[in-house]
Amino acid sequence: MNNKQLRYTTFALASIAAGTAGLLWWAGKNLEGWLNRVQPEPLPDVTPAAQQLHQDSLVVDMHCDSLLFGRDLLSRSATGHIDLPRLQASNVAIQVFAAATRIPLGFNVTRTPAHSPDLLRIAGAVQASRMAWQSPLGRALHMAQRLHEMAEQSGGQLRVLHNQEELAQLLAARKERPFLTGGILAIEGTQALNGNPANVDKLYAAGYRIIGLTHFYDTEFAGSAHGWRKGGLTAKGLDLLVRMGGYNILLDVAHLSPQALEDVLTVWQRPLLMSHGGVRATGDNPRNLSDDQIRAIAATGGVIGVGFWETAVGGRHPRHIIAALQHIIDLVGDDHAALGSDFDGGITTAFDAAQLAILTQQMLDTGFPETTIRKILGGNALRLLQSALPAAAV
Repeated sequence: MNNKQLRYTTFALASIAAGTAGLLWWAGKNLEGWLNRVQPEPLPDVTPAAQQLHQDSLVVDMHCDSLLFGRDLLSRSATGHIDLPRLQASNVAIQVFAAATRIPLGFNVTRTPAHSPDLLRIAGAVQASRMAWQSPLGRALHMAQRLHEMAEQSGGQLRVLHNQEELAQLLAARKERPFLTGGILAIEGTQALNGNPANVDKLYAAGYRIIGLTHFYDTEFAGSAHGWRKGGLTAKGLDLLVRMGGYNILLDVAHLSPQALEDVLTVWQRPLLMSHGGVRATGDNPRNLSDDQIRAIAATGGVIGVGFWETAVGGRHPRHIIAALQHIIDLVGDDHAALGSDFDGGITTAFDAAQLAILTQQMLDTGFPETTIRKILGGNALRLLQSALPAAAV
């Protein structure tokens, strides 16, 4: 190769490298915008009466994944579904922030292999995030630290809640400062334990107060509704439940396989949470609850959070969400239905967190009594949290 050819080859390789780097930078900047979208549909106009009812109610959302993308949640953003200003616009008193810590490539609602490449590592590398190279436990600890840091920077507007005492303090403070929002940390899938039940100690110390046993694949602790084998609760899973009970950690059965949920019901003596999802009566897929499962969760005194995306409820319009809530109410009464948006969880919705009063309007239009609407918006979730969270700091 002569000097001219060498210069040409070097220039070509440098151009390819620069182009690749530029493409990755652009993809990293736009990744969340692709994954967490709002696709508008014709929505009901919110009347003054519905807006007033919404503002006078306690509003709680039992699941979002907004910590995954590293976005500053203290500033209003055009990206994603949730940030503190949008939560405040909808009078959200309590938002549960979940930490998903490993998602296999090719995940789906029917059968997901556990050992596929990790999408969070790939996405983290594209975004140049430190989470790309951390273990699932390291990622969980990092996300908890981020939420605590944002709370410290919020001037008291965002508070991380760890126990019933802090919850009571938030509710009392909101009587004069209704824009205050409490955040509760949740683990979505026991891969965050790195295979060791004893790591629940580290998660609790980091602030996590809700743990879901599985996400999209089977773990050493339990089978997933979307897993390869969809098995039951394992010996490690039983060990973990004992440890969780000692800390008063709330158990989330979202994504759990039917056999694992059946096993949990035989050993767990406290109210259960299904944080986000739907019901098979309106969305027939393995992601959603059967009527028998709805009855079983309700029998524990538990709560079912209904999601806002198509797989969960059969569509994105508020009427689809309300139809799933209606089915739960028809089956077990209005004490067990709640909101579990899954905002910022790689989903497309018809509205974002600033527009939750649309749901209040849709419930009124459907004929729900005001007492039922208040329970769904947050009363039922609050009852569960007041019974499940630790009484005070330990």
